[in-house]
Amino acid sequence: MTFRKHYDVKKGEINLTPLIDVVFQLIIFFMLSSSFIIQPGIKIKLPQAVTTDVIKQKELFINISEDGIVYFKGNIVTFEQLENILKEEMKNVKKENIVLVIKADKNTKHGIVVKVIDISRKTGIERIAIGTIPEIEEYER
Repeated sequence: MTFRKHYDVKKGEINLTPLIDVVFQLIIFFMLSSSFIIQPGIKIKLPQAVTTDVIKQKELFINISEDGIVYFKGNIVTFEQLENILKEEMKNVKKENIVLVIKADKNTKHGIVVKVIDISRKTGIERIAIGTIPEIEEYER
């Protein structure tokens, strides 16, 4: 006696709901665990230089816009305020371990940069660097 086999062939459906749930959980996890460092919205076009050094000590950044506005940690400061701020920063650190990086726009007036350098030397900062970007070779442009 032979039995007939009855097969019900149904087209399967892929349930995307669990996949979507997992993707959303991953997105939420990466959004919560990521940290973003946001630079202030100061538009500065740094000049190019052939020689550049990477500094690995405590750095203080002073930004100078094309209009001559001086920024320290994203806040506009006057020259008097800058001198007081730099004096406060120097109290906590040895002067050999601190580097002041001046990131001035390439169209900034030279006198403003010299004034900032003069103020920083007056407060005891000995190591001053000028922020630049590496010059791109002619064939890479």
